[in-house]
Amino acid sequence: MVPHHIKGVVLIEYFVSLYSYFLSMNTETASNILPERQAKPKWLRVKLPTGKKYTELRGLVDKYKLNTICTSGSCPNMGECWGEGTATFMILGNVCTRSCGFCGVKTGRPETVDWDEPEKVARSIKIMKIKHAVLTSVDRDDLKDMGSIMWAETVKAVRRMNPETTLETLIPDFQGIEQHIDRIIDVAPEVVSHNIETVRRLTREVRIQAKYDRSLGVLKYLKQQGQRRTKSGIMLGLGETREEVIETLHDLKANDVDVVTIGQYLQPSKKHLPVKQFITPDQFKEYEEIGLSLGFRHVESSALVRSSYRAKKHIN
Repeated sequence: MVPHHIKGVVLIEYFVSLYSYFLSMNTETASNILPERQAKPKWLRVKLPTGKKYTELRGLVDKYKLNTICTSGSCPNMGECWGEGTATFMILGNVCTRSCGFCGVKTGRPETVDWDEPEKVARSIKIMKIKHAVLTSVDRDDLKDMGSIMWAETVKAVRRMNPETTLETLIPDFQGIEQHIDRIIDVAPEVVSHNIETVRRLTREVRIQAKYDRSLGVLKYLKQQGQRRTKSGIMLGLGETREEVIETLHDLKANDVDVVTIGQYLQPSKKHLPVKQFITPDQFKEYEEIGLSLGFRHVESSALVRSSYRAKKHIN
C-alpha cells in the first residue's frame, strides 16, 4: 500500500511524500498541478477509508502514536490495505540525502540514527497485529553503510517480535554497493523491492542522483544472490511515451524482476516536476496486460497504485 513512488532509491515508493498528493482531491489541489480549468479526472477521486478493521487500527495508531507512512501520507489505499492486515513503516528518519524531482520528502542533513528504531517498528507491528509489513526508508548517502545495518537490524527485530509477520523491504539503491545489498539478502525478507521510478530518458531529470542502469543492476544482483521475490515500480505522467514504458517493462523483466507496480505521478508542490499527462484507465490496463504477457508474476497497474498496494499477495 505504500506508494510506488517512494524513493526506492527510495524513497519513496516511494516514498512518503507521494501519499501526500492525496491529502485533498479538490479543485484547489488540482490547480497546483494543471491550469484551474483542467480538473483531475474522475478516476483519481478516492473515498475516505472505512471499515471495522481500519477504525480499529486507526485508534491504535492514535493511542500509541505509532508512525506509519499510511497515516502520515494519508494514503488513498489505507482502508483497503489495513483491512487486509498490511501497513508500511519508514525507517532512518524523514530527511533524505537526495533531491529527486518527484518526491516531497525534505532534502538535507539527516538526523542521527536512532538505534532504538528497530524495536519501535517491531513493537508497532505487534500492537497493530500486522500480518504483512512493508519497510522503506529515505536515502542515507551520509552514512558509511548507507543505512544498511539499520535495515538489517529492523528486519531482525520484526522477526523476533512478530514471527508470523511477512515482510517486504522497499530499499534504496545503496549506490549499488554489493556489501550493503548483501545485508538485506542475509535477513531474507519475503520480497525485496527497489523502484526504477521512471523511464531511462527521464531518469536524470526525475531521480537526479540515481542511475537507471544502477537500479537495474541492484535488482539483478538481488536475484543472482538468491532473493526469491523481487519487485519494482514505475510512475507515469512525467512525459514518457508508450514505447518507453514498454521498454522499461522489458528491461525489468530482463533483470529477473517478479512484480511490477505502475501508478500515476502527482505533483507534491509547485516546486516539483509538473504532471505532463493523466494516464487513462484503459492505458493502465494495457500496460498491465503487456506486463503479464512478458511473464511478470504480478502487475498492479492503475492510477492509484503505489509501491505497496496489495503487497501481501506479492509474496506468493
